[in-house]
Amino acid sequence: MNTATALPADRSPWHVGSVSFLNAKPLIRGLDADPRVRLHLEVPSRLLSGLADRRFDVALLPVIDLQRLPGLRLIPAGGIGCDGPTLTVRLFGRRPLDRINTLLCDTDSHTSVALARVILAERFGRRPTLVDLAGEAARDRDLPRLLIGDKVITDEPAGFPHQLDLGQAWKELTGLPFVFAAWAGRSDADLGDLPAVLTAARRRGLAEVEAIVARFAPEHHWPAAIARQYLTEYLKFEIGEPQLEAVRLFHRLAAKHGVIEHEPWPLDVQR
Repeated sequence: MNTATALPADRSPWHVGSVSFLNAKPLIRGLDADPRVRLHLEVPSRLLSGLADRRFDVALLPVIDLQRLPGLRLIPAGGIGCDGPTLTVRLFGRRPLDRINTLLCDTDSHTSVALARVILAERFGRRPTLVDLAGEAARDRDLPRLLIGDKVITDEPAGFPHQLDLGQAWKELTGLPFVFAAWAGRSDADLGDLPAVLTAARRRGLAEVEAIVARFAPEHHWPAAIARQYLTEYLKFEIGEPQLEAVRLFHRLAAKHGVIEHEPWPLDVQR
């Protein structure tokens, strides 16, 4: 049953930007049917521009992008994270990863690329050249690569014996969980009840994982059992103090290794 509150006559709907990936489905459950919300599905790299030009009131923003536009505020109503392995954010190499000089990357995934740079620098002292996975160099089947999302499950490359799950690598490095994306908006925006709406969507999504798996696993070509395990065991959707601590540390390490070119701005969190 749709129990969404009707939109008041004197207010426009909130515009919410998200990704369409399976990992976001528990966070946006029911928002497409809520008259108070206009849900926009984009690739991760376009969410920041949606906040910058005020097309979105909030977006499920890659957390590295909180350091790429001043005046953003993290809204701890939910996020996409892990507390150990991710299953779907992994480095693949034909040779040991401590020898990486060039890394093929899906450049739409800002946080995953930044995390790869941090982990390779901290763990192996490597600062590889990054090359777009969709570009000409991708024809070189011997190059190591960072793969994320559906393609790790449905199209895992053969012949890459050296692999590293970046969520597990972060946990081993820091002892903390990791956050790939979180709800964020502009600090000068009056969001009213929207954070509560987003919190309710997350709770609804986590209570309806079976329905999400039944509806979306076939669409994304995931085996149902793996999709269920992914959403209930690997991924973490709540944002608490350990996650905020992890975001702050990630920003500091990103600055240390040149991923961002300024001292990290303090994390602004809506309370």
